[in-house]
Amino acid sequence: MIEKTRGIKDIRNLTKSLPTIRYVDPDYVYLAVTNARCGTSEIYCKPGDYVKIGTIIGMRHGGYFDQPIHSTVSGTIVGTVKKFHRAGKMVDFIKIQNDKLNTFDESVRERTDEEIAKLTKDEMAEIIKQCAVVGMGGSSFPTYIKFQTKDPIKYILLNGVECEPYLSSDHRLMMEMPDRIMIGIKYILQAFKAEKAIICIKKKYDDIFEVLDAVRQRYPDLPIEIARIGNFYPQGWEIAMIKSALGIDIPSGVLPSKYGIMNFNVATAVGIYKAIKYNLPVVKRYFTLTGDGIKFPQNFRVRVGTSVQELIELCGGYVDEDKDKVFILGGPMMGVSHVRDDVIVTRTVTSVIILNHHDNVEEPCVRCASCVYSCPVGLQPVSIMNAYKANDKDAIIKLGAKKCIECGLCSYSCTSKIPVTEYMRKAKKLIK
Repeated sequence: MIEKTRGIKDIRNLTKSLPTIRYVDPDYVYLAVTNARCGTSEIYCKPGDYVKIGTIIGMRHGGYFDQPIHSTVSGTIVGTVKKFHRAGKMVDFIKIQNDKLNTFDESVRERTDEEIAKLTKDEMAEIIKQCAVVGMGGSSFPTYIKFQTKDPIKYILLNGVECEPYLSSDHRLMMEMPDRIMIGIKYILQAFKAEKAIICIKKKYDDIFEVLDAVRQRYPDLPIEIARIGNFYPQGWEIAMIKSALGIDIPSGVLPSKYGIMNFNVATAVGIYKAIKYNLPVVKRYFTLTGDGIKFPQNFRVRVGTSVQELIELCGGYVDEDKDKVFILGGPMMGVSHVRDDVIVTRTVTSVIILNHHDNVEEPCVRCASCVYSCPVGLQPVSIMNAYKANDKDAIIKLGAKKCIECGLCSYSCTSKIPVTEYMRKAKKLIK
């Protein structure tokens, strides 16, 4: 009998219990000139220029916003080179030679608690905008835009679910830097004048709960709760998370803010803390490098702009070097596959998974409906796939392809090994 796929094999045990390795002083860093949300840019520096941590070296231009490019080290501009971006494209990166002196730009300064207490939501939004804080869970959505909502917010939800297998960078962040998360929440609560904040984690992670619960008690004036929600996938999807934590059903396509709810990833909360307290952009992040294709999977605290090739060496190199490898940026369910390891840790790259390649033979669809039963938004993935193959845009729209969250469950549950999720992505692009 075909049933709904709810559980997926969780392989984060490779890394979640290991102490994080700090690798924050590479010889060079590489900063993307463009990204998935910003297709054009201007570069403000030239080879030979000296820059500091936090110096604005360029500006990316999106459809409705601009995004400063900040240097994440102090050192000398080398020039531009081609590297793979997390979006799967080869783009220009600004290469900076790190002088390892950690000299901060004059714009980076510590604000007193008294100064911060007087900040309005609009003032915080401007600070966050200038520091280019984005969704650190992988969305890369500009955080300041959330601060511009006019909707009254009652609940702040912090996403610590990290529901994809293999990934454990947020796990280690919550274990090792809970105070920064709490202070980031404090600033968010102040901005939105929200009733309370709820940190959402999977109920099976007793270690995270014990740490967060103990640290929460250091902030008795903050209305912070911890919700131990479901262990299923995709529990980290915001609609599922809100349902589990608050019992509120958010219709597809409706912003949670319309229901008085605002969501942030736990790593984004740390980025907000750094921006508000120190006027500092995100220059470091937690990062998971794992998979059966490398010898020693590991979590790192790395400088944004670090080459993954250097981290692979720190993990002992490849297992079975003669075998082809699969490189996945992000989680195995929703991440992007790359053909080479020449990729860079950006602010929103949570992980790289390296797997030994295995040939999968795609077989004809047997109409088992596994993908239909498993789809969390109630779509008919194979029907959308067939409409895409027929170039039938009207059918794709009628079938509701835009609602797809690209969670990967249709491909995961497919008994014929059809990459259904990839067809869903292509269908969405066709009607965009």
